[in-house]
Amino acid sequence: MKGLFFSILALPFVAALPSDGAQGVFSVDDVKDALGDAFFDGKHELEKWMHDGKQFIKQDSLLYELVQHSAFENHQLRVTEPDLCDASVKQYSGYLDIAQDKHLFFWFFEARENPKDAPLLLWLNGGPGCSSTTGLLFELGPCSISADGKNTTANKYSWNTHANIIFLDQPVNVGYSYSDGDTKVDNSPVAGKDVYAFLQLFMDRFPEYSTQPFHIAAESYGGTYAPNIANTVYKGNKELAPTSNKIKTINLASVVLANGLTNPYIQFGSVADYVCDGPFPVYDDPEGPQCQSLRSKIPTCQRLINSCYSFQSKLTCVPAILYCNSQIFGPLMQTGRNPYDVRRSCDRSKDGDLCYKQMEWIDVWMNQPSNKKALGVNPALDFKSCNMEVNQAFTMQGDGMHNSALLLPEIIEDGVKLLVYAGNADMMCNYMGNERWVEALDTVFSEEFLSSPSEPWVTLKSGKVAGTVRSAGGQGFTAGNVTFVNVHDAGHMVPYDQPEAALDLITRWIADVPLS
Repeated sequence: MKGLFFSILALPFVAALPSDGAQGVFSVDDVKDALGDAFFDGKHELEKWMHDGKQFIKQDSLLYELVQHSAFENHQLRVTEPDLCDASVKQYSGYLDIAQDKHLFFWFFEARENPKDAPLLLWLNGGPGCSSTTGLLFELGPCSISADGKNTTANKYSWNTHANIIFLDQPVNVGYSYSDGDTKVDNSPVAGKDVYAFLQLFMDRFPEYSTQPFHIAAESYGGTYAPNIANTVYKGNKELAPTSNKIKTINLASVVLANGLTNPYIQFGSVADYVCDGPFPVYDDPEGPQCQSLRSKIPTCQRLINSCYSFQSKLTCVPAILYCNSQIFGPLMQTGRNPYDVRRSCDRSKDGDLCYKQMEWIDVWMNQPSNKKALGVNPALDFKSCNMEVNQAFTMQGDGMHNSALLLPEIIEDGVKLLVYAGNADMMCNYMGNERWVEALDTVFSEEFLSSPSEPWVTLKSGKVAGTVRSAGGQGFTAGNVTFVNVHDAGHMVPYDQPEAALDLITRWIADVPLS
C-alpha cells in the first residue's frame, strides 16, 4: 500500500462527486450526500478521492480503497494492502462496514502456488468471541507467532499453500472488529447474514477469486457458525434471478468443521465416554466415582438440550447451556488438564486463561502500532484474542445449544460437501461426539456412511498414518460427500499439533481427491 499511497499523493485528486468540476478534498457533508449519513455518523476528518477508476477514503489518518455494491446499500468495504506475515504473497486487509456502527475486520492472503486457479477458503475461529487471527498466527496462517509476541516465523505448512484464504473477525467486537455504538450480534443466524454481505462485496471487488470453488472452514464454535453461514450462502444462491448481474452466485463447494460444536445433544452425551474410556482417559477408573457422577448428569443435560431443540427459545436454551457447562465440564476443568489437549497439564497462571501462552503473544503482536497501521486498523483499537463479553452475549441467548446440524442435509444433498475432522486429544469437542453426530446426519449418504469402515489416512509427503477416515459418496474417486477424519495425536487446534497432516488433509480435500 505504501507505493499506492505515494502515487496517489503525487497526483491531483479528482473528486468522486458530481459537482462544479473542482478538484480537491470534499467536506464531510459532501461525502454524506454521496454515500449516506449511515456510514459517517460521528466520523470526522474524512477525505475521499477517485484515482484510476477506484474510490479512496482517508479515515483515522489511514488510507483505504472504498468498495461499494448497489445491492448492499448498507454495506461497504475499506481495503488496504499490508505486507506483514508473508510479503511474498498478495494481501488485502480492512473492514466491512455495516450501516453506521458495525465494522468487521478481514485479512486475506493469496495462495503461494498458482493463486489464479486456487480455491477460495474462509477461515473462522470460534469461542464465540475469538478472533480468526488466532487461527492465522497460531495454527494455519503464513506465519506463526514467536518470541513472546515480538516477532513471527514463516509457516511452511500454511493453508494458503494451495488456497486463497480469508481470515474474518466476526461477529462484531471480536479481534479488530468493532462497533461505534451499542449494536451487538449475539446469535449465529445474524452473524451469517453479515458474513454473506462481506463475501458479496469481497468477490465483487476481487472477481479473480470468485470463480473457483469456495470453502467455509471453521473451528470450535465455528461448528455452529459455519452451518448458518453456509445455509445463508446457499439460500442466497437459490434466490438469485437467472438474469441477475448484481449479486454473484457464490460457488459453495464444501463446509469444513474442525473440532466443532454442531449437535450439542449428541456431543454432550459423548463426554463421559471420552474422558473415561477414550484414548487419553482423564480419570483412571472408568467405573470409579468421578465417571459415575459424570454419567449420572448427562441425562438431565440432554433433556434440557432436547427442550431447547423443541422450543428454540432462550428460555429453554440458556438453562441447557448453564447446566451442561457447569455440571459436565465444570468438574473436568478442576483436573488440571488442558481441556483442548488432555495429554497436557494446564497452569493458567503460567499458560494463560486458554492454556496456551501464545494467545497472549498474539495480543502483543497485534497491538504493535506499526502492525495496526499496516493492516488499516485505528491505532486506538485494543486487540484481544478473545472477547468474553461477546462470548457471554451468545451464551445468554442460548445460541450454542441449537442443533446446527439440521442446516446441513439440504445443502449436502444439493452437492455441497461436508468434512468434519477432530483431534483425538481434544476434550472440549471430542472426536467421539463429532463422529456420532455425523453418523446421525439424515442425508442420502447416511446408509453408506454408517456402513463405511474407518480407513487409515496416510499423508502423501511423509507416508505416515495420521489418523482414520470414513467417507460416503464419490465411489472412492473423490474425497467424499460426507467425510469424517479422526486426527491422531492432535488436540483442539489440529494445525498447531499436526501441521503437516493438517495441510495434507485440507489440500486433498479442496482438490477433491481421496483421503484414504
